Amino acid sequence: MQKHNGEKYYITTPIYYPSGNPHIGHCYTTAACDSIARYRRMQGYDVMFLTGTDEHGLKIEQKAAEKGVTPKQYVDEIVEVFKKLWKYMNINYDRYIRTTDDYHVTAVQKIFKDLYDRGYIYKGEYKGKYCTPCESFWTDSQLKDGKCPDCGRDVVEAKEEAYFFKMSPFADRIEKLLTETDYLQPKTRALELVNNFIKPGLEDLCVSRTSFKWKWGIPVTFDTNHVVYVWIDALSNYITALGYDNDTYNDYDKFWPADVHMVAKDIMRFHAIIWPAMLMALDLPLPKHLAVHGWITFNGQKMSKSLGNIIDPFVLGERYGADAIRYHIMREMALGSDSSFSNEIMINRINTDLANGLGNLVSRTVAMVEKYFGGTLPEIQQSGDFDEDLIAQATALVDTVDGFIDKTQLNNALAEIFKVVSRANKYIDETTPWVLAKDETNKPRLACVLYNLLETIRIVSTLLSAFMPTTMPIVWEQIGANSKDVTYENTAKFGVLPKTVTVHKGEIIFPRIDVDKEIDELNKLIGSQKKEEPKPEVKPEKPENVALIGIDDFAKVELRVAEITACEPVKKAKKLLKLTLNDGFGERTVASGIAKYYKPEELVGKKIILVANLKPAVLCGVESQGMILAGENGDDVKVIFVDGLPAGSEIR
Repeated sequence: MQKHNGEKYYITTPIYYPSGNPHIGHCYTTAACDSIARYRRMQGYDVMFLTGTDEHGLKIEQKAAEKGVTPKQYVDEIVEVFKKLWKYMNINYDRYIRTTDDYHVTAVQKIFKDLYDRGYIYKGEYKGKYCTPCESFWTDSQLKDGKCPDCGRDVVEAKEEAYFFKMSPFADRIEKLLTETDYLQPKTRALELVNNFIKPGLEDLCVSRTSFKWKWGIPVTFDTNHVVYVWIDALSNYITALGYDNDTYNDYDKFWPADVHMVAKDIMRFHAIIWPAMLMALDLPLPKHLAVHGWITFNGQKMSKSLGNIIDPFVLGERYGADAIRYHIMREMALGSDSSFSNEIMINRINTDLANGLGNLVSRTVAMVEKYFGGTLPEIQQSGDFDEDLIAQATALVDTVDGFIDKTQLNNALAEIFKVVSRANKYIDETTPWVLAKDETNKPRLACVLYNLLETIRIVSTLLSAFMPTTMPIVWEQIGANSKDVTYENTAKFGVLPKTVTVHKGEIIFPRIDVDKEIDELNKLIGSQKKEEPKPEVKPEKPENVALIGIDDFAKVELRVAEITACEPVKKAKKLLKLTLNDGFGERTVASGIAKYYKPEELVGKKIILVANLKPAVLCGVESQGMILAGENGDDVKVIFVDGLPAGSEIR
């Protein structure tokens, strides 16, 4: 562990588009950044945590018109909902930027003019496919079945006078940034960006719209027929919020470059390619890291306002508490991969980790101190078996958690913390305090056991306070810890609480949930939200004349778990994806005919079942060294994922 007294640390969420109320997907990014910011403050960093809203664009203009209000009135109302949610979720941001803020508007106009004066912005004519809900332009090759690859909606032909930002001068530098540095996390996504956007040649970026069609935006100062298009406007927020090109703030020199930009994968390319290009053109330092997470999916679909499958975080928070929701979404989301949301997954996670794990540990320990010692431990204590292992795991925890925080792998950090929680619960079973209590001569040993448990709780709760800031102070009160006990420096020490510590029994911090009853009630609430109609189930036909095989025949097939480390389309075949796999023993390539059903970025990080001893075959120029398993139902194909097993595991 290392204390970072006064070192600067700058972390940002994307600025969210307020075309509708926030959903639980917004909560993941914001809670993740908040947890990292809290952890860094605990380490001694001088932290700047920025979030905000991106409030211009055609979709906002249209939504406001539908409601009969001005665009500003429309976004003002929704921004208040965002801020209310962040307060409810205990998000402790340092600065909130709105792209309608006067200082940001002025700064963006200066940035646009600066890029124009440097020769990187020029006037031309745009022709292409435009998705209004996503406010994105796409080439024909990027469309999926002729529709927007992000939201699946129709696109329209667009043709108008526009200003463009030159991208090609920065292609080589951006490729090196993605492939030769650790800027992009996880690194596995770099190949996807290079192959899909840089290798084919970076196209110049359309950076304005004419005000005749779209009035809600920042006017171009030297050509008032144009307004600044979303990405020059939105991406600039990370520096304008610090005072770049404005006099409202003066933190730019202190905090820039950013330590971490955290974004979801659907806006990865803008932050991995366009934003660095803008900064290069302005001769400004580049951010240190871009952390890209997946989507929270619901019934297999991306959770989004466009699709209507939104889970209301206020509803969930009222039932389980903000900290339980924070914990669940951060524990489930592995950086770079999608996270499936369901009532069952959430409730089982709360019950297993929070109620049975941490909550049970705290309540059992405090109750035993109350029962056997009247709430205050005696001075005389005797060590014994199992103490050393528990103490070693507890005091080593902070270094492990530090490493995962550095990599923005919050799910792994939480997993390590809860390994120590499990170890402490096991320690109770090993030392059997209820047996020790029967013999008065064992009281010193019993006191030591309970003290060790209280100390372990102090360490894990201190680290968890960055993730669950509302609940951990309640834990501290129950175990008799004060503010001086629960510091970052003390997480590597054992013996911080006074030997004669006094506990204070309180309410159960995470009550166990009746799963069946709760799922029924929650589904009724969520069922009132708009969802896409499910596809009709196609009943599989019973196969005829199937040749029977013996067990020896089946034993010839070697099935193993493999992790997809990279994925890209096969240029010569529309149906094929080229998968790079880690099979637990090395790397191999498989060509799979699933391009119609999955995007490459949806598969990276997933664990699949591999037919490992299939003879290699060359498919459209790709040597396929195996085959992956999938289920087929009518026109639908689903790859079989086994994310809970390590690569190399044998399937029998």
